[in-house]
Amino acid sequence: MKIVTSLSFRGQCREAFEFYARVLGGEITAAMPYGDAPPDMPISDPKYKDWLMHCWLQVGDQAIMGADMDVDWAPNVDKPRNGFDVTLHTDDAAEARRWFDALAEGGKVAMPFEATFWSPGFGSLIDRFGVPWMVNTNPEMPK
Repeated sequence: MKIVTSLSFRGQCREAFEFYARVLGGEITAAMPYGDAPPDMPISDPKYKDWLMHCWLQVGDQAIMGADMDVDWAPNVDKPRNGFDVTLHTDDAAEARRWFDALAEGGKVAMPFEATFWSPGFGSLIDRFGVPWMVNTNPEMPK
C-alpha cells in the first residue's frame, strides 16, 4: 500500500509542484492540464485550460499528487488549509534545514527550525502556496 497526499490549488499547481521538485529533488512524472481533457469533460471553460487536473511528483519512493480546483467544484479550496501537514522526515539535520528554509521562503513560519526534546531539528511552516509543512530530523537511535 502507498498513501499519497493530494494537494489542491487555485491555478498554482504547476508552479507549486515545480518548486517542490526543486526543493525536494523530485521529478514531476505527470502534469495534465484541463485543456488536454476530452471535450465531454464537465470542466471545459477555456479559462481553466492551463490549470492542472492531475499532477504527480515522485521523490524517491514517495509521491505527492496535486490539482487545480475552483470554488465551484471544491467549495473550501480558497480557505486556509486546516487539520493536516505534509511532513518530511530525514536523518540529516542539514538536509532538513535546507528543506525548511526553502519551503519557508515567501511563506509563514509557525515553529522555527531548531532542536527539540524529540528531534535534533524540527520546524513547521505554511509555504507561499498555503500548504502546511512539518520538517523533522529523526533522532539518532541508541545502539
